[in-house]
Parts: sequence; structure tokens; C-alpha cells
Amino acid sequence: MNHPITTSSQVTGPVTIASIVEGDGEVSALPVLLRRIATALSIWNLRTTPPRRIPRSRLIAPGGVESAVLQASYQLSGAGGILLLIDSDDDCPASLGPDLLRRARQARGDKNMSVVLAHREFEAWFLAAAASLSGHRALADPLEPPTAPEEIRGAKEWLSARKTDGTPYRPTVDQASLADAFDMDQARKLAPSFDKFWRDVERLLRGGL
Repeated sequence: MNHPITTSSQVTGPVTIASIVEGDGEVSALPVLLRRIATALSIWNLRTTPPRRIPRSRLIAPGGVESAVLQASYQLSGAGGILLLIDSDDDCPASLGPDLLRRARQARGDKNMSVVLAHREFEAWFLAAAASLSGHRALADPLEPPTAPEEIRGAKEWLSARKTDGTPYRPTVDQASLADAFDMDQARKLAPSFDKFWRDVERLLRGGL
């Protein structure tokens, strides 16, 4: 039985985004980003659920994303949708992303759905707005961004090399704090995958398809 997809004209109550991530750091960092974007858009009725962390290898395996989406759909009621966020690593986002989205929609075609691949790594978004993170979490001050942040293979290592307290960058310790501090407008300009993330989140928040 098919269910009608909620459209923006029908959104009156809370908007829920049920999310799926691959890393421990994103479990705490992604809700921070969702709330920041909702606030920037003057959307005050966002309800986030704890992201479901599933290893990337399981997600892309046959049946993996389908099972994850099905489980996430049980967290939804009313407006909103499902957001899958993983790193592209060395895969091509233009091919892996649409394939995962197609599979996700086969599992729950009645739900608003978004698949975003952070090009290379989630942390590339921080590199794109590195200047805004100067001094945060013991990062160098000033902190100059690389010329092509999404082409760097090893964004975590890039951040570690610029810590001034002798400790490495640790996603479970640092990621949420940096997600709360980086300049999202700058990241949208220099990291196309973050711009896609913003646009997809806005669509889910507004109840669009």
C-alpha cells in the first residue's frame, strides 16, 4: 500500500529528520548541523532523532541501505524525511549517491529521502571554512584553508597537523564542537558537497520531495 508523501503545503506540526551516518563523530555532529541550518532558515519546529550509525561497508552492501532506511522510517511521524550522510572516500559521489538514493527509495518510496556524500570526508567541510575555526579546539590561529579542500585525502590528518596542544583531531571529541563553529556560508562556497547537504536539508525541513 502506498502512502502519500507530505508536501510543504501540508507541514503544520513538528518536522522530523531521521538520519543515518557511518561514523561515531557524526552521531553528535550531524544534529548540531541540522539545528544550525533550521535556525538559519527560521524553522523552529525541527525534531531530530539520534542518528543511526551503521558502518559504510554494511550500508553499501546488498540490502544494507534498504534495511537502514526501513528502520529509520519507524522514527518518522508527519512531516520530514530520511537523511543518509556518508563520506565518499575514493568513490565517485555522482555515481554512488544516485545509486544509494535509488535503493533507499525502493525501500520506502513513500518517505521524503536524501542521500548526501561528503566529498572525501565530512571534515573537508571544516577545511573549506578553516579560517572561521582559528583557535577552536586548539587549532592554529590563524588557520589558513587549503586551496581545494574537497580534494584532500586525509582531512582528519590535516586538522591534526594544525592542533597546537599536541593532541590529534578526534571525531568523537572535536567534531560536534567544530560543526557548531565553522562558517557554513564559506563552506557552501568552497565545498560543493556541503552546498548539496544544505539544499537537501532545507528541502526536508520544508517538507518538499
